[in-house]
Amino acid sequence: MSDTHPPRFLVSAPLASGADLDLPEQPARHVAVLRLREGDQVTLFCGDGGEYAAVLTQVARKLVQVRIGARIDVSRESPLRITLAQCISSGDRMDLTLQKATELGVHAIVPLSSERSVVKLRDDRADRKHAHWQHVVAAACEQCGRNTVPEVRAPTDIQGWLRSIGEARPDGSLRLLLTPNASTSLSDNEKQLDVTLLIGPEGGLAEHEVAAAMRHSFQSIHLGPRVLRTETAPIAAIAALQVLWGDFA
Repeated sequence: MSDTHPPRFLVSAPLASGADLDLPEQPARHVAVLRLREGDQVTLFCGDGGEYAAVLTQVARKLVQVRIGARIDVSRESPLRITLAQCISSGDRMDLTLQKATELGVHAIVPLSSERSVVKLRDDRADRKHAHWQHVVAAACEQCGRNTVPEVRAPTDIQGWLRSIGEARPDGSLRLLLTPNASTSLSDNEKQLDVTLLIGPEGGLAEHEVAAAMRHSFQSIHLGPRVLRTETAPIAAIAALQVLWGDFA
């Protein structure tokens, strides 16, 4: 291919220079969609922080094989460790949030259910959604060049999650809750390199949920005078955090 940036594929198996590898179903299907041919260059990564140059050696309907080349140790991770605790939104909004949060360098994602959440997940549906969100994040890593895949934790309820993280935040960390009526802004805080960002659902968090977050050391902040949608707020906040303390600091 003439493209200077070969397609990138996440492979769950360990990778080793010089080895031949039969691509799993998902990346093999992607090869077919892109109409790649034998001899085309691709990049493989397995989530261990590095990536591998590779070349397609066989492209058939039932088999796509590559020869793995040199490992390249390159990190595109932010120095800022952001955990996004996102109340589950409806339709494609959650996918958009996870995709863009991954592109912007978030470290981990915690899908939460809350009192006003439109989407209610139970049992098998929660498992399917979790698997789907992991795929969304993996695809975003393929696109944006990240070699470390953010953890997408299993969906949980906000009260249980708050109890699990404890009321006292660790030293050197910050817990932020976006609310439109907050009296402080993000820039009012001193620089931290470990931030947990809590975003409510479409209807916002209930008052008792906000109170519970405050008891667990969350600080209420705003991002300006306008009310942001649940899918807009995390994208804006993560971008602002990266400018202040992360990639662009």
